[in-house]
Amino acid sequence: MIKLAYAASSYSPPAGGIIRKINAEIINPLIGLLIALAVIMFLWGVVEFIANSDNEEKREDGKKHIIWGIVGIFIMVSVFGIMNLICGAVGC
Repeated sequence: MIKLAYAASSYSPPAGGIIRKINAEIINPLIGLLIALAVIMFLWGVVEFIANSDNEEKREDGKKHIIWGIVGIFIMVSVFGIMNLICGAVGC
C-alpha cells in the first residue's frame, strides 16, 4: 500500500494580496460601471427606436445603439468572467 502525505500551504505571496486589492478596488467597480453604461446605451436605443417609429433615420440610430449596447454588455460580462477565471487560477 502506498502512503500519501498531504500538506496545506499557508504561504501567500505578497503579489497575490496586491492583485486581490487591485481587482476588488479598481477592476470590479470599473467593470460594473461599464456594464451599467452598456445597459443604458441599450435602453436608450430601445427608447429611440420606439419613439421615432415614423423617422427611418432615427430608427437606424436606435438600432445601432441597441446593437452596440448588446455588444458592450457581452464584452464586459466576458471580461468579468475571464477575470474571475484568472483569479481562480492564480488564487486571488
